[in-house]
Parts: sequence; C-alpha cells; structure tokens
Amino acid sequence: MSRYAPLSRPAASPFLGQPAARPATSRTNQPRGRSFEPPADWWRRREAGSAARLVPVSGSGLARKEREGWSPRMRVDRGRAWCCGRTTDSALTDTGAAARTAGLCRRLINMGRRARDRRRQLQPQQRRERNGGGGDQAGWAGGYPEIVKENELFERYYREQRIVPDGEWDDFMAALREPLPATLRITGYKRYPEELAWHTNLSRKILRKSPQLERFHQFLVSETECGNISRQEAVSMIPPLLLNINPDHKILDMCAAPGSKTAQLIEMLHADMNVPFPKGFVIANDVDNKRCYLLVHQAKRLNSPCIMVVNHDASSIPNLQIDVDGRKEILFYDRILCDVPCSGDGTMRKNIDVWKKWTTQNSLQLHGLQLRIATRGVEQLAEGGRMVYSTCSLNPIENEAVIASLLEKSQGALELADVSSELPGLKRMPGITKWKVMLKDGQWFEEWKDVPSSRQTQIRPTMFPIKEEEKLKAMNLERCIRILPHHQNTGGFFVAVLIKKSPMPWNKRQPKVHQKSPEKTGDTEVTAANADDGSEDTTEKPTHDGDEESKKVQELQNSDAEQSKKGVCGPPPSKKMKLFGFKEDPFVFLPEDDPLFLPIQKFYALDPSFPKMNLLTRTQEGKKRQLYMVSKELRNVLLNNSEKMKVINTGIKVWSRNSDGEQFGCAFRLAQEGIYTLYPFIHARIINVCIEDVKILLTQENPFLSKFSSETQRKVKDMAMGSIVLKYEPDPEKPDDLQCPIVLCGWQGKTSLRAFVPKNERLHYLRMMGVEVFKAKRKEGEAEGKTEEEVQCRPTQTEQNMDVEDRECDAVTKMEAEMGEESSHSPLESSGMEIENKSEDSDQFSKNTNSHISQESKDINTNNMKD
Repeated sequence: MSRYAPLSRPAASPFLGQPAARPATSRTNQPRGRSFEPPADWWRRREAGSAARLVPVSGSGLARKEREGWSPRMRVDRGRAWCCGRTTDSALTDTGAAARTAGLCRRLINMGRRARDRRRQLQPQQRRERNGGGGDQAGWAGGYPEIVKENELFERYYREQRIVPDGEWDDFMAALREPLPATLRITGYKRYPEELAWHTNLSRKILRKSPQLERFHQFLVSETECGNISRQEAVSMIPPLLLNINPDHKILDMCAAPGSKTAQLIEMLHADMNVPFPKGFVIANDVDNKRCYLLVHQAKRLNSPCIMVVNHDASSIPNLQIDVDGRKEILFYDRILCDVPCSGDGTMRKNIDVWKKWTTQNSLQLHGLQLRIATRGVEQLAEGGRMVYSTCSLNPIENEAVIASLLEKSQGALELADVSSELPGLKRMPGITKWKVMLKDGQWFEEWKDVPSSRQTQIRPTMFPIKEEEKLKAMNLERCIRILPHHQNTGGFFVAVLIKKSPMPWNKRQPKVHQKSPEKTGDTEVTAANADDGSEDTTEKPTHDGDEESKKVQELQNSDAEQSKKGVCGPPPSKKMKLFGFKEDPFVFLPEDDPLFLPIQKFYALDPSFPKMNLLTRTQEGKKRQLYMVSKELRNVLLNNSEKMKVINTGIKVWSRNSDGEQFGCAFRLAQEGIYTLYPFIHARIINVCIEDVKILLTQENPFLSKFSSETQRKVKDMAMGSIVLKYEPDPEKPDDLQCPIVLCGWQGKTSLRAFVPKNERLHYLRMMGVEVFKAKRKEGEAEGKTEEEVQCRPTQTEQNMDVEDRECDAVTKMEAEMGEESSHSPLESSGMEIENKSEDSDQFSKNTNSHISQESKDINTNNMKD
C-alpha cells in the first residue's frame, strides 16, 4: 500500500503541535489510525515553500524518507484520505496547500479506480486464455492447461510394482489423463447401482459452466443442499456398502471429513423410515477442526438425531464409556470406517496438481500414521465386528503394507474378509503380495536388511512384504480390492475388509464392566481403560499409595457424576485435553421437571411416549433459543464422556423460540429440520391440506386464508394462532397427483397461513408437483454459480443467535397482533420465491466446498484426498 508524505513548515501547520522530542519511527511500525509525530528537526532539513508536495512512499522507502526529513502527515487508503496529526478546526492554515493536497488525493483515488476497472475488464479474457481458448476445450482442460499430465517417476514406480495387468498400461495412463466423470447418489440405503447412483461422462467444470446444462446444474445444487442427492465420486461409495450396516449398529467413522461416506452411513441407519430413533448411531471424527464443520454441514442435510461429530486425532481417539444397567462399560463399535489420509494418487483425474507433486516420499511419510490409525481402529472394534480400511491411493506402501503389518501383529485376532461375492457388478483387481520400496531419488529396496542406517528413519520394516510364504499365504492379501481407473471410468481406490475374531494380543483381556465408584479388593483397585492415552489395557493395578490415589479418583468421579446429574456435557477441561479451533457451547439436557417443556407438551399434545429426556440446548444461562433432539443412545454417550472428547455438533433442531409466541400458548415453534422426527408424537395442531393448498403455501410468502380450499379454511377457523403442522396425504384415486406424503411446519395468523420451509426444500417439493422453478432459481444461480463440493462451513450453531427465519416469524406475529395483518400480505409470484426463508442454515447451504478440495490438492502430504 502506498503512503503519501506532504511537506509543511511548522509555522504554516500548527495542527502538528510542538515537535516531538523522541526519534523518528518508521510509518510501517505505527498502529493503523494512530497519530504519527515527525522528527523534531525535520523543518530545518528542507527549504521553505514546499508545503503541499505529495510523494508516494512505501515500505522501507518510508523510513529512508523520514531520515531525509520527509513527514508522513497524510495517507490515502481505500479511497479516503486521513490526516495523521491531531485534528483541529485550524488543521491547515495554508488553504492553498490544503486545496492542492486535496486535489492531488482526488486524482490519485480516481487513478486507482480506473486501474481497478481496467483489471476487471481484462479478467474474463485472461481467464479464457488460461483455460485454453474457450469452448469445450476450456471445460475439459479444467482450468489447468499449464500442468503437464506427465510424471516419469510415477510411471517408473508403478510399472515396477506391476499393479496394472500386462497389456493394459497404455489404457491405464490414458484414463488417468482424462477428467473424472461427475457422479451423484440419490439418498437411500440400498446397494448401488440399483438406480440410486448415476454418473455422466461430463466433468464438473462443464456442468458448472455450460449454458446448456444450467437447468441440470441448478437442479443438482438445489437437491444436494436439501439432502436428496449427494455429489460423490463413484469409488468413494464402496467402503460404506462393504460394512453391511444394520439400524442397530454402533458405528465409528475415524477420518470422516468431508462427510460423503458419513452421509451414506446415516442413510443406512435409517433404512426403516418409520422408526424415528434407530438404536444405532454414527460417531464421525476428524482431526482437523475446520473440516469438522464441513462434516457437520454434510450430516445436517439428512436431519438425523443419531449422528455426533467429534474432533480428535484418530490415532489416539479415546475409549468412550456408556452406562449399561447402572454400570459403566467400554464402548466398542460394531462397524468402523477407517478411510485414512493418503497421498491421493488415485485422484489424479480430479486433483491435477498430483501430477507435478507426486513423489514416493508422500507414501513413506504417511505409512506410519495410517498404521497407527488402523491399529487404533481394531482396538475399538467389537468382537465379530467389521472394519473397512480404504485409501484413494494406488501405492502398496499405503495399502497392502499397512494391512499385512496389522495382520501380522494381531496374531490371528484379525482376518481379511472375502467380499468377492459382494457388489457383483464391480470390476476389481486382487491385492498384491510382492512390492518394493523406492526413495524419491529413485533408489529401490527389496528387503529391510538392504536399507542403510542413514535411511532407516524414512523407511521402516513394516513397509516391506512378508517373506515367509506360509505366513503370507495365511494373510490372504489377494482378498483386498484394488480399483483401477480404466476398468470402469472411475478414480483409483483400495479397500480391505477386516473382521475381529478375538481381542488384540497386547490387551490381556477385553475391557469389561467397570463400576461407577472404584471397588477395593485387598490391595488392588479395578480401574477403567485409560481414555486419555487411547490404550485398551484394563489390568488391575496395585494401590500402594492407596488413600491419596483413591481420593483423587473419587473426587474426579464425583465431579463427573455431579455434572452428569445436571445434564451438562461441556467441553473437557484444558488440563485434560488441549482445545483447538472454535470453543464449543455446552450440551445441556433438559431435566425432567423443567418448566420449559410443560407448555410445549400441552400446546402440541405430545404423546406420553415422547422421549423428553433426549431434548438438549446449547446454553446454560439465559433464555434457551433452540431445542435439539438426540437419540437415547447418543444421550448415554454424551453424559458419560464429557471430559474425554470434544463434541462439535450433535442432534437436530426441533423447536425454535418465538419471542411473541407466549401470548399464543407456547413460546416455541416447530422447526422444519426436525419435523419428520417429531411428527409421530404430535397429536394436536395438525391440518390436512390438498395438493393445491401445498402449491400456494410453497409459492406465496404469506397468503390470505381466503386463497385456500374451503376444507382448510374450516379446519383453521377454530384453531388458535401459532405454530402448526401442515400434512399432505396422497390420494391413490388421483394417480396424476403427487404420491408421497409431505409434512411442513407452518404458522397460523388471524387471516393468513404460511409455511416455514427452507428455500431448497420448497423447490424440491414444487419440482415433484410439476411446478416450474427454474426461473426462480436462475437469479440466484448467477450470483452463486458454484457447486455443493465448494461449501466451506463455518461454526454457526450458537444459542445466542436466532436465525433470520425466526426473526421473520416474530415480525409476522407482531404485525398480526398489532395491525391485524393488513400490511403483511404481499402475495409473491413464483419467480420471487427466493425471498422466503433466508435462514442462517439455508444461507450456509448456498455456499460451496471446492475450496476445500483444492486445498487438499495443494497439500497432498497432510490432507486426505477423498470423496
């Protein structure tokens, strides 16, 4: 940034005050907006009469000019001029100098604006030139014409490893140089490709930029944001399918972000849509705090009360405890997805930076981390459980070497499952049993004994294949699955399915029940598994320092019990675990006698079976703005592990506070996010509407009651104002109408009826009813022009902030109560639907995740190139 230094004599500029006695200081060291005092003798160094000369000075040049006697009294920044001295009414007694200075400032500002406008005009042309000239070629180039898709070391390495069948190498390399087809998955739980997963031979670039595909692209973005489809790479869909999940399974996703596989796991839990609270749950973990919020965004689209996002290092994720009949037991998972960070050379078709950045050093650095994560995963796996290990890499150092090392040290506790009969349409290659290790300088090693001591920090014994034939044969490494890009036009991928037959040998016994308070038996005390260091050892320890040890343990457990009784699950104390990223609000469960719930229960006539103990908020003090719901099993996990894990998010929003709702009998209105979970328990304030009424509700902001059918008007007439449920039931005798039920949250006023539904969910329902919505979406599409993969989530779940939708509801309520609603009715055309429900959540969904993917491609060593 340029700085400008007008000169003026002291006699002509009294606003400077008395010259400072302290030495001159560089302008770059001055805090912004502060007064800067020039050198005490600066006026002696220059001739008189140069009062209004303006000279640009920047950086170190400024300090040099100060030494020469120039005074930085004025600067121009962001199109405005500030005086840096003390401002008084007689700031510039030399009016001529002031006028000349102001004129020069204006001219400089205008020059900057003109230069900025010229740059903006040139940007589209420069972008077209970078993309290769325009047209289809620009789309297929994907914006990376400067990256040559050649890497001699890559070809040499994989030719030597023989991962590609003879005669297919040219096809393999040709496929890697082609852009990756765009794929999508329809929300569901059945296996693919039973018409639930689709792909097109168009790249993501063409889908975003082609005018002919604008309607299709907007459909994809809108449906993705409301959770009906997921944009996910085809091979990325395989690991969750091989887990064989049932609704009662406890599932751990160890490296979950960005979350497309986690979404699959949630869908499988909810295979039976008639069961609002499955017995199983998903704990999704990621070590990166910022990526956890991307994970939250993905999970929130599915509106499940059975998902919890946590922030931990997967290689040392703590053991969790659950309460079983008054006893605390270690939580073991029925299914674990271990999709570890990898070098990502299987993603070269979409992450083109890999071509120029690929070296063998990436895999050598990641091998140890991958092995530690996989080891920690099998430790937490229940006996008979299944863990899927996967990478988007083709390198055997990251794949078969990790699996072989894990099987070897398990001593028969693990076995590779034969999944050749599963996913019969999938073209796959078996795992390899022979490979070599290469350094980035091209030096090969076939055995550990050949590695010189100077290289033994880079290369480890676990990177080499097993030499004993019998042991190697017993491992059945050929049961691993390798996906090659040219076989079915996909990315490269590796999958291995492990089954745990018995406890790991380094654990003397499987952790069992442990009492809430320690039980002394002689000189020993049975303690829980060490959750802090992630170990599974629960052997009995002598208590030679008996009294002090037991007092400390007792105090800690008493504090845990007291906090659990209050229903508060806050972040762990700083002494137990360092917190990174944003500070999370606590999770506070409503007590049984909380007066907040009684008006809600009465107003909505909730069923006695409603699990009110599963309601929670995110604040301990002040008014509760939102109420969230979790499953019974996740509540158990939260209450018993508040000090062992950092929970980023859990639960779905079911009620939101309406500041003026108390006068209508209930201070909380229903939230569309959780309506399908709540609906089975609600027995009052339900209005059945016809298909035409639904169209009015979804296309007009606040329609008069007179616009609805006579049947709807009759039902509303005797109902008090406030939050309502609008239910559409399909008529089998009218096959041309929409044949799936719809449940909407609404608000009944004195003379109007409106729906509180997120924008993209509105568009989804209207599409199903055959209403044209393309024009309504087009205006926003020009401003957005982005895809679902480019969303970069920020932490937005705080109790102190009501979203815009809540404030809209409050404003409408006030107008209805004070002015009889006459001023609040402005029927909208279908092209104006974007006005409705610009809530904080739906605003989040209108952003993009490609910046996250590009960030992954820039740092292959540390980020996971998946999904």
